[in-house]
Amino acid sequence: MTAPEAAPGHPPTPASPTKPASNVRWIICALLFFATTINYIDRQIIGILKPTLQAELGWSEIDYGTIVFWFQAAYGIGLLACGPIIDRIGSKLGYAGAIAIWSFAAMAHALFRTPGGFSFARFALGLGEAANFPAAIKSVAEWFPKKERALAAGILNAGANVGAIATPIVVPVLAIQFGWQAAFIVTGMLGFVWLAVWLIYYRAPAQHPKVSPSELAYINADAPTMEEEPKIPWRTLFRHRGTWAFMSAKFLTDPVWYLFLFWLPDFFAKRHGLDLTSFGPPLIAVYLLADVGSVGGGWLSSALIRRGYSVNAGRKLALLVCALCVLPIFAASTVSGLWTAVGIIGLAAAAHQGWSSNLYTMVSDTFPRSSVASVMGIGGAAGAVGGMLMANYVGRVLESVGSYAPVFVWAGSAYLVALAIVHLLVPRLEAAPAPTVTR
Repeated sequence: MTAPEAAPGHPPTPASPTKPASNVRWIICALLFFATTINYIDRQIIGILKPTLQAELGWSEIDYGTIVFWFQAAYGIGLLACGPIIDRIGSKLGYAGAIAIWSFAAMAHALFRTPGGFSFARFALGLGEAANFPAAIKSVAEWFPKKERALAAGILNAGANVGAIATPIVVPVLAIQFGWQAAFIVTGMLGFVWLAVWLIYYRAPAQHPKVSPSELAYINADAPTMEEEPKIPWRTLFRHRGTWAFMSAKFLTDPVWYLFLFWLPDFFAKRHGLDLTSFGPPLIAVYLLADVGSVGGGWLSSALIRRGYSVNAGRKLALLVCALCVLPIFAASTVSGLWTAVGIIGLAAAAHQGWSSNLYTMVSDTFPRSSVASVMGIGGAAGAVGGMLMANYVGRVLESVGSYAPVFVWAGSAYLVALAIVHLLVPRLEAAPAPTVTR
């Protein structure tokens, strides 16, 4: 006989937490993976089409940098706003609203031709896309025990790489056959397909009709119920060192990933003479490696913890391995061979995604589930500010010296600096203390 399904509101039972009779949590993880894939298709399309749009619409490097700047600005604003909203209304409605906004904005790009019009569309896109990771990591915190969270975060984070792989495959075909406007419209419509599935299937674990009592017990084995967890007001999150550690790491390292998304096609075009029809294979190779890094980085810390390392040691050792693997990017702009450059950049992209999988999980290690989306939003906003500075910097460097060398030097050093700051601020990963109540 199979274990009975949990009715809505069904409490955990004494069923063995080590062998759950259902695996609904992994279906939820798959939905988060596909949402992140769509998120990155809509985000990266501007980078794929950059040479085409510059040639057809006459944009300068500074024009393109300004368009990226406004996406980053909106992304930062959206992250600050969406965290408290998602913590208040929950993952289901928060995610649904976000993907509706960003899908409309993605399709709206087809209406514009000027840098100002594209900046407006990118601003709207950034506002919507900002909610993806706060909502996703909150869902992971709700659906997974601590020992599986880094792996689950790595899998959903791999959706970013799949999106980045799919974009150079799909977008050139659409742009060449039907025009660049069609590429924005078709990819934007994918979000509404996902939205329908999400609204039909998603429930909180205790209310989901397909979650067995043993799976619910497994999910909640190492965590208090949401009702028992401390509620940390948004403003007081800034009193915790964990918040500042996450903010610092995101500020320093998120711009490197934005560099890959928005400027890598242009790097291959300028340094190796590729165009819309030929830079697909190098980009796919980079993001396939990034996919391996995303899942591998999450697996590494989870494996270390299973072998007896503390959560603190497991997470930070994985972060150190990732930071060291980024260092060779110093040489990416100086090597003459295309595939040598692809290998160096692909290793750095893999390391970044492994780094992110563990950095995200640190938030759920140190903050109650009721505050995870808020902390994710604050850190993501810091990363967006770093991305804004990067967009202006890269645009001006290319306009003045025409080389990516200074940019890659900065990218290679960012992770070790960030890890040092994280360790100084949070020598041990511990749960944030409950707020004191004043009378």
